[in-house]
Amino acid sequence: MAHLLIIEDDELLRDGLSAQLAQAGHAVAVCASGEDAQQQLLASRFDGVVLDLGLPGISGMEWLHWLRQRQAALPVLILTARDGMEDRVQGLNAGADDYLTKPFDMAELQARLGALLRRSRLPAFGGSLELPNQTGRRLRVDAYLPQAWLGDQALDLTQREWALLSLLVTNAGRVVSREDVLETWQADPAEGGTALGGLASNALEVYIHRLRRKLADSGLNIRNIRGLGYMLESTTP
Repeated sequence: MAHLLIIEDDELLRDGLSAQLAQAGHAVAVCASGEDAQQQLLASRFDGVVLDLGLPGISGMEWLHWLRQRQAALPVLILTARDGMEDRVQGLNAGADDYLTKPFDMAELQARLGALLRRSRLPAFGGSLELPNQTGRRLRVDAYLPQAWLGDQALDLTQREWALLSLLVTNAGRVVSREDVLETWQADPAEGGTALGGLASNALEVYIHRLRRKLADSGLNIRNIRGLGYMLESTTP
């Protein structure tokens, strides 16, 4: 499940998109203007955005430039009636990750949005990941190399442990499913000759256990949410 923001001034389309994406399992917030969208981005954390260009007040293109000055990696799918090649190029150059024109097929929109969300979970697309905690020892995860630090101390991580930790940090405070982990691991080489397709049902628990030990006394814990997945959370109020 992802937390999505729909920025669309057409009420019927906005409500239809919201209902369809909510039915697909996502948490959805909506707004009808660029100004409202700015306030929502400053107040909440989102995993992806569906953006119309023809907005009242602040245009969709202006809003996109504003966003990219603050969040470089947040996936944005432009959904617009502007179907000219110049419009597409301008939108993508402004920082959009994908561009879909109206009228559109809902199945295609969901597929494109799903691809953006999956890619954004890969460590190489996540930028520098940092997570403060009450102990004062900031957890920092390198986005490109299998390295991480707790304060000034380097953590000894395998490739899969690093990818798993990156995913948990990116989604801190939210549940990460087993399927999310396996999708993230698809881009990583197998360890010890174990292919992902043959990963035993308890193998993920082994990696979780290793990370818990390496995060001991950090003020952070990986909690098992029965039947759903795992959540990285602070152990101190």
